[in-house]
Amino acid sequence: MDVPHALIAVAVVGVIILIAGYFRVRKALQQQRSLEHHENWDEMMVKRLRAEGYHPFNEYPVDFFLALKDQASCDEVRARLEREGFAVDVKPIENASELPFSLHASKAMRLIVPDIQAVSRHMTEMAEEFQGRYDRWAA
Repeated sequence: MDVPHALIAVAVVGVIILIAGYFRVRKALQQQRSLEHHENWDEMMVKRLRAEGYHPFNEYPVDFFLALKDQASCDEVRARLEREGFAVDVKPIENASELPFSLHASKAMRLIVPDIQAVSRHMTEMAEEFQGRYDRWAA
């Protein structure tokens, strides 16, 4: 290779590396914003429930929802959550081609913001691991 062709090859490789880096950073920022959005939502919901009379030191049944792509994913997530003390049930969702299974996990918990946020992060990570979606919680 002569020098101009070598410089062009190096420049092309450099551009490819920059583009790949850009997309990695962009994905990381999107994940961070999504996590912050969930955490803000968790905090807002706990505050609302407390305003409605929920006492922070009492345990209440908290229901967490995930949308998953197949029965195998549901089985693995169910096994993990049951080991963590959750009661779990799974239902197929009609007319949902992308994520046709709904997993419902319930556990008695105190409505303390950091605790709820930790479980939401855990549910988000599991949903992402199995190409699913975490659909928040209710009490």
